Amino acid sequence: MEEFRNYLISKLKINQKTVDFYMMWVRRFVAFSKRQSGLNLPQRIIEPFLIELGRSYEGWQVDQAREALAHYCHFLNLDAKRNIEREPVDIDDWKNAGELMVRMLRLKQRSYRTEETYLGWLRRFYSHVRRTRPSELTDGHLKQFLSHLAVDRHVSKRTQDQAFNALLFFYRHVLEKDVGDLASVVRSKRGQRLPLVMSRSEVAMLFEKMSGLPLLMAKLLYGAGLRLNECTRLRVQDVDFDRMTITVRGGKGDKDRQSLLPKSAENELQLHLAHLRDIYEKDRKAKVAGVHLPGALERKYPNASKEWKWFWVFPSSRLSIDPRTQLVRRHHVSPEVIQRAIKNATSAAGLSKRVSTHTLRHSFATHLLECGYDIRTIQQLSGHVDLKTTMIYTHVARKNVLGVRSPLDRTEE
Repeated sequence: MEEFRNYLISKLKINQKTVDFYMMWVRRFVAFSKRQSGLNLPQRIIEPFLIELGRSYEGWQVDQAREALAHYCHFLNLDAKRNIEREPVDIDDWKNAGELMVRMLRLKQRSYRTEETYLGWLRRFYSHVRRTRPSELTDGHLKQFLSHLAVDRHVSKRTQDQAFNALLFFYRHVLEKDVGDLASVVRSKRGQRLPLVMSRSEVAMLFEKMSGLPLLMAKLLYGAGLRLNECTRLRVQDVDFDRMTITVRGGKGDKDRQSLLPKSAENELQLHLAHLRDIYEKDRKAKVAGVHLPGALERKYPNASKEWKWFWVFPSSRLSIDPRTQLVRRHHVSPEVIQRAIKNATSAAGLSKRVSTHTLRHSFATHLLECGYDIRTIQQLSGHVDLKTTMIYTHVARKNVLGVRSPLDRTEE
């Protein structure tokens, strides 16, 4: 127990008062464990212990005990890992597992970016458990790695969740194993952060320093509230000038939605599409392979990838090799084009805020709220699954929908 206390103080830098509480919960847990029969692993006893604790203590105390036990299990895993010496594992076992994971990701029609992200986490996981063969992995290895990310690497909650999703896919679809209960995992904590929002005048100043294709993309990011990938992946058929709408297909969570087509960008977008038609026709005459289609549409409709309606609204100026099919085709424009343009325009405009493509999306929702539009409408246009995500903009809107004014303002009337 004294080694665990030293671990909390020296390694995790937890203050003395909290350490005392953690030690109290761990001692009670150890005493509880000794009374159990048939449950030899600490992870299996955590939930029964917390349930019993909840009968006598408040919720925040149960949560504190859960945190203490997560750290305790992580400490036990580290101690056990130091005492185990095994012969090196054949790297081919892990290479084969990685190749199988790629096949399963493509079978499940996950995006290429998801494929790269998941493989990146698999490589990090391998570095952490390199003395273990894939066939010998247990849910304990996953839990220990996730705790390692929170305790040793101090990653954010979003990063830890991303790692969990990647490795959960690996366990379920490659190893065909269940991960069990995650009560023993040390969870990264995520504080409340307000989105960065620009004023209308700042948006105008930013646009003044932009031109060409990046300016048109920035106008749609702000005017339609698009995410960066939603903007770069727009197809010609997604733009409806008659109804003045933009359809986002396969957005976050693989969901479709409709948003606004800004009237002020209509003529500019029409001229842009007329110019794209020439590029499209040149590709057809050069017999360039059609554009990439989502899911299995390319197999179902072999000629659809060469149709005008599927052409990118923002295509790349150069042909490139598709990393999956090895075909030479025209991909959509790189996200770095608009990201770099916004960064340069922010500097040229003398803006003190750290503006990104997502700042324009935040500004879209906030400015609609300030104009008096109801929160449900803004939720639908933004593509938020949970209304709580949209509600965060009420904290940064200059005027909320109730028209509340500061008492200081009233004293100056």
